[in-house]
Amino acid sequence: MNSTVVPGPVRRGMLVAAAVSAVISAVLLVAHVSFDGDTFRHCAYLGPSTRMYVTAWAGPVCSLAALVLTVRGGQRRTGAGVALVCLSVLLLAVQLLALYWVYRPDPSGGTGCSGLAALLA
Repeated sequence: MNSTVVPGPVRRGMLVAAAVSAVISAVLLVAHVSFDGDTFRHCAYLGPSTRMYVTAWAGPVCSLAALVLTVRGGQRRTGAGVALVCLSVLLLAVQLLALYWVYRPDPSGGTGCSGLAALLA
């Protein structure tokens, strides 16, 4: 008996947990993007808000959890498992970019509203 193969009900449970984790990760990414307006107020750069930091860190954690749960599900790969791995990797890549953008320097160079924000105002 191979000890790396997980029984059927446990495998399905891990796949469901991975899917839920991937959905939570996607929701965190959408929330992070919606909080992007927190950085400027009245042409003054405030920096990222706390909720931007929280969603930027929690998203990749959930994506990694989904990836680990999917891979640990056993050796037999189903279509749902492969799709979940691809989705988790894609979400992880986008969320790592969002995490980088949280820590990037002030895009306006400290001079207030500049660039595209000044053109749209």
